[in-house]
Amino acid sequence: MDHSLIEAIVYNLTAPMPLFFVLGIFATLIKSDLKIPDALYIGLTLYLLAAIGLKGGAEIQHVGLLSIYLPVMGCLFLGTSIPIAGYYILRKWGGFNIHDAAAVAGHYGSVSAVTFVSATQFLSQLHIASEGYTSAFLAIFEPTGVITGILLARIALQLKDRRENATVSDVNDYSWLKTSLHESLTNTGSLILAGSLVIGFISGEDGIHVTEAFFGAPFKGILCIFMLEMGLVAGRRLMEIKHVGVFLVFFGILIPLISGFLGVMVGQVTGLSIGGMTLMGVMAASASYIAAPAAMRVSLPEANPSLYLTASLGITFPFNIAFGIPIYLWIANHMAVI
Repeated sequence: MDHSLIEAIVYNLTAPMPLFFVLGIFATLIKSDLKIPDALYIGLTLYLLAAIGLKGGAEIQHVGLLSIYLPVMGCLFLGTSIPIAGYYILRKWGGFNIHDAAAVAGHYGSVSAVTFVSATQFLSQLHIASEGYTSAFLAIFEPTGVITGILLARIALQLKDRRENATVSDVNDYSWLKTSLHESLTNTGSLILAGSLVIGFISGEDGIHVTEAFFGAPFKGILCIFMLEMGLVAGRRLMEIKHVGVFLVFFGILIPLISGFLGVMVGQVTGLSIGGMTLMGVMAASASYIAAPAAMRVSLPEANPSLYLTASLGITFPFNIAFGIPIYLWIANHMAVI
């Protein structure tokens, strides 16, 4: 750790968005009655995802689809390899059952759009440029990690049945796959993000200009309110850490660091700038807590929500917001000179 990393962490912790997040946690700890209405939270979520998608789609139109071929392949690699590795670790060293290991791993293969947005604002404040189309990668990460986690569970369960039973029932029944794909691709988060990407791609820079008054200037202020709500939710999840075990706490911190390092490497190999490498690392290190829980509730109802929600929202999300983002930038800066 050098002085530049310490400076970046301090700078990040004193920015408005993380401070609103801390305020939310503090409000929960002192048992304040502060609460963001559910309807407003949903509206803020839709707003942020739509803004991200429009900007990413317009940038893809500007640079051309062929320009993002390699980074997209990198996203697919990360979105599948991270949950596979996470599942193995949770099963072998964590002693998790098949459902819980797959559900938690799927969350880490997916992505947190809010962590990504916080990272883009962090880079912007430091005047570090990044490829505008990186937001399109969210639409790749989101379903890839979720579907991989669900596939891991189904494959493991069928292998277990084959070992334990002479005849296997429902071996050729793949209706679960259709359900998993449908839920992963059509849930609110995935649909609004993918749809906004397409709209941004079709409308291009003219579309960005037309919507600037709504999706441009107010973005940072709305993000602050959303981070306040995330702090309130994370604060409640922090109370559950003592129930999920020490192993999951370490998993929720170490896996993002490893995945973030891998993401930065993939960003470098696929030709991204330092800012782009950082954002690729952030996406790889983050864990979904919007789309993934919805998909897991439908496809893996046997999994314990307290485990995957506490891990992703109570442990990994606060860590990335406070320390992870500057760390991934620090890694990207050092990787760029190798």
